[in-house]
Amino acid sequence: MRAALTLVDEEGAAALSTTRIAARLGVKGPSLYNYVASRDEIIAGVSDLIVAEMDLDPTVQPWTAALDAWARSYRAALARHPNMVPLLASRPTRSVAALQSYACAFAMLRKAGWPEEHVLPVVQSIEYLLIGSALHLNHPHDAAWTNGDLPPGLEPLRDAPPDFREQAFETGLAALIHSFRETLHDLRARHDG
Repeated sequence: MRAALTLVDEEGAAALSTTRIAARLGVKGPSLYNYVASRDEIIAGVSDLIVAEMDLDPTVQPWTAALDAWARSYRAALARHPNMVPLLASRPTRSVAALQSYACAFAMLRKAGWPEEHVLPVVQSIEYLLIGSALHLNHPHDAAWTNGDLPPGLEPLRDAPPDFREQAFETGLAALIHSFRETLHDLRARHDG
């Protein structure tokens, strides 16, 4: 799995094949099938390695701080392996480590008082922000536009600062967590009232 992750990190998602992994390991391609059944199993195993780089500490209080720290850790792990993001985002989660991380996040939210029907949407909302953010980390900003190429009013896009992606992530994460705090407050008020 480490050889597969290194391959994708260095050469991109299209390079991921049993033949290429076997070559890196100095063995013949078919011999890999003694260890893995399919490419999907390799992707799940690589996902386990990436999830192991993430940290969700449910003891951090309040729950909003734990969610914030987890989101930052998750994004940092994806940023270290941006070529894997499209593969991870395009498949259902089969990684045991990822499923354990979900269980931990769900437990943290339940403990904070979230109703069961809200725990998955809260976690998925954070994930959507993280994956969308990570998909664009390595894309250079197209600063080659001229005024003639853009309709009027797009100065924020044309004149974007070098760290605009980081600013967008910070803005989105802060807005989500603030909204979650308010939503939980409203749900509690309705339940108690």
